[in-house]
Amino acid sequence: MISVLVTDDHTVLRKGVAALLEGQPDMTAVGEAATADQAVIKARALQPDVMLLDVVMPRKSGFDALPELQKVAPNTRVIMLSMQTNPSAVRQALVSGAAGYVSKHASDTDLLDAIRRVAAGSRYVDPELGGDLVVSDAAALTEAISARERDVLFLLALGYTNQQIAAMLFISPRTVDTHRAHIMLKLNLQTRAELVLYALANGLIGPT
Repeated sequence: MISVLVTDDHTVLRKGVAALLEGQPDMTAVGEAATADQAVIKARALQPDVMLLDVVMPRKSGFDALPELQKVAPNTRVIMLSMQTNPSAVRQALVSGAAGYVSKHASDTDLLDAIRRVAAGSRYVDPELGGDLVVSDAAALTEAISARERDVLFLLALGYTNQQIAAMLFISPRTVDTHRAHIMLKLNLQTRAELVLYALANGLIGPT
């Protein structure tokens, strides 16, 4: 059972998300918090598997709370939940240690998918935001990589399968595999682990 702490200063949204989680056979909302300070206190006490953390809250933002959350609940994986969809906010979240970033416009299905993926140890970025993040960080990558290959590299580094990437980018799994082969060849990489390390070194994704 995935235990989730829901943090958001809007009561209706917080209660709605908690109710959604309670309706799932593999999740439970173990607590709620309305501020970043409350989130830290409850995270310390509850040690949830996953925390949904609002970015913009009164007095202290979700970004401000991340370092303290990592100290008091080091095994809790944080998903930032926000109205902010600009690439810089997404990248800041990943670099600061968040395991995922989901827009508040996301569907219930996408939110639940994000929680399950993050609880299993993967990273998750709202598919609608991922492409923008790749473009914003394109300058950090070698000129040898094409725009489409950057997209594939980013999603591979986040742990998505060929089939999932194909669905997100509206291409076939075979085309994804071809792009992957080209990426590995151009960057002289041999394994997926090396690919992830390359993405980390170039600032495409933050540390796990």
